[in-house]
Amino acid sequence: MDSIQNRITAFVKLGAFLSQFSQEKIEMKAEIAHNDLFFDGFKHQLKIAQENNSWFTKDNILFAIESWSSALTKNNLETWVAENELSVNAPKRVAIVMAGNIPLVGFHDFLSVLIAGHSVLVKQSSNDKHLLPFLAKYLEYVEESFKGNITFTTQKLENFDAVIATGSDNTARYFEFYFKDKPNIIRKSRNSVAVLTGKESEVDLEKLAEDVFTYFGLGCRSVSKLYVPKGYDFNNFFNGMFVKKDIINNAKYANNYDYNKAVYLMSLFDLLENGFLMIKEDESYASPIATIFYEYYENEEDLKIKLHQDKEKIQCIVAKNFIAHEVAFGATQHPKLADYADGVNTLEFLSKLS
Repeated sequence: MDSIQNRITAFVKLGAFLSQFSQEKIEMKAEIAHNDLFFDGFKHQLKIAQENNSWFTKDNILFAIESWSSALTKNNLETWVAENELSVNAPKRVAIVMAGNIPLVGFHDFLSVLIAGHSVLVKQSSNDKHLLPFLAKYLEYVEESFKGNITFTTQKLENFDAVIATGSDNTARYFEFYFKDKPNIIRKSRNSVAVLTGKESEVDLEKLAEDVFTYFGLGCRSVSKLYVPKGYDFNNFFNGMFVKKDIINNAKYANNYDYNKAVYLMSLFDLLENGFLMIKEDESYASPIATIFYEYYENEEDLKIKLHQDKEKIQCIVAKNFIAHEVAFGATQHPKLADYADGVNTLEFLSKLS
């Protein structure tokens, strides 16, 4: 493949192309290269992606695209790459098995494999299969060396040297068996938690609503569990969540809310709810849609120990001056390029394939 600088330049051009598609507006910019070939086509793919998966609302797709557009800058990419020694002498073929829970969820792996100088074999989820192949065509058009090095398949994966696979805890067991003879990164289900102390401002809690409701809470970086001190006043929490009240106007979300509420009421569980979100005391991390689990804590040190012990189940900890590597309120859905899923440095893994 060509030089790393060429590959970075290609992704910078892709970032510029994506900058035309934002939640505020979709508007063609005169200075973007190859719009005559790609702009209308990508607009069409957005429409198809929405029709194919009703969790992929226009806003959610555009939110994901905006996030990637702001990540794919020359400065961001060069800084990220500089943190890792990328000296790939013998390019490998790396298979990626992608999840489909949120739009473009596998893009970071795709970017990592190509930036590292390998070729990529992608098996997409049927829930998210429209956007990435189109963006791959754009990349191949702006960077000759990508041609022939990006393959999408719906068949059984064959002829690859390493694999990055993301799935549920159940599929991860299958992946671990199936890919045991190849260098691999296998990701399981994770959830994100927030630690509240009761001292949060109204603005903190409104920002937390972003962490809870973006992508309907379907992402591993979505907060699905709260830790609150004994005697916590949940009115403050609900007041913060109120900025997202319109989410109940989404039919699919509303159906899940009604269904889960009915199940809880029939089971006589104690619930607090506000018409679009339920909270339930529960030790689990993975809560159903429209529900957040919570647990009380009495001692901050004990909670830190528990979070450390459960680190394999947790993607992000949202907090304010509570614990190392915490994520600020409202920031879970804006990861930087070096915020690796499950804390595994993908670029380091890829640079050591030989």
